[in-house]
Amino acid sequence: LGQVKTDDKSNEITAIPELLQALHLKGLLVSIDAMGCQKSIAKQIVAKKGDYLLMVKGNQPKLLEAIETAFIDQQLA
Repeated sequence: LGQVKTDDKSNEITAIPELLQALHLKGLLVSIDAMGCQKSIAKQIVAKKGDYLLMVKGNQPKLLEAIETAFIDQQLA
């Protein structure tokens, strides 16, 4: 469990990588809301031997559609 304060004119996207760097992630699941659904953040978690569960919302329509299609395809198989 950790916490990083964001800079005044910043947001979670810049603070999350800093926090992940400080944490031991090997064998752990990291869950992050839609703000943290970034390729670089996912790569950082995997590089530290962790797994991730990232929230995807409608503001990333192509990614959301790909995920929905994958689940539909699994149900049909």
